[in-house]
Amino acid sequence: MHNDMNTWFFGWGWVLWLGFIFLLFSGLGNWGYSYSAHRKYDLPKKGARDILDERYARGELDRDQYHQLKADITQI
Repeated sequence: MHNDMNTWFFGWGWVLWLGFIFLLFSGLGNWGYSYSAHRKYDLPKKGARDILDERYARGELDRDQYHQLKADITQI
């Protein structure tokens, strides 16, 4: 008696299952690697004080403006 289930598991069908498992693990591994690699390059968000310091360092603000804006930020 010829059984289709026996030919699926004991014939060449196991090659398809191994290929499917390989693709599943390699896809998950690739996703995990790219997810962790891209997380390294996420830049922290700048706050108002950081932006104010950068503008003062570039010379966009004079000393009086810088201290006035810094006082306004700390009052919030």
